Amino acid sequence: MSAAVSLDRFDLKILTHLEREGRCSNVELADAVGLSQSPCLTRTKRLQESGVIRGYGADIALEKLGPYVVVFSEVTLGSHRPSDFRKFEAVVDGDPEIVEWYNVSGGYDYLLKIVAPSVAHFQELMERLLQGGIGIEKFASRIVLRKSSARRLHPLALIAGAGAARG
Repeated sequence: MSAAVSLDRFDLKILTHLEREGRCSNVELADAVGLSQSPCLTRTKRLQESGVIRGYGADIALEKLGPYVVVFSEVTLGSHRPSDFRKFEAVVDGDPEIVEWYNVSGGYDYLLKIVAPSVAHFQELMERLLQGGIGIEKFASRIVLRKSSARRLHPLALIAGAGAARG
């Protein structure tokens, strides 16, 4: 984990607003956080250059595109050498249906978030992974039946800690 970047309350306001409304102009952002345009732009650029802001993206309504399923799969590898983890991660990184993965502690090694056009497509993906020689010993999957209706934002102020209150 890299060292935390020091943030003040204006930085947190900028991040919070951009997480909610990433497409806003600098004029809108400055107004929303209570800064003039030039300092707001300077701060935003600093947050980008430091890697705190990695990029911007659209929140796509997948249901408007067609049917799909979201599946969470718990994956256990048969061997736990670093090379086994790297091999598995390289394969799942290259699979577009696997939109997120986490190496976790506990009863299994990885939690995968998979978005597929159908359960059949998901099953084909898992069969391909199982036959791909990437060390999967077992897996268990859960199909999402319903998700929260609102886009959830990160608890930025909590993560940034008490030091962020300065400023």
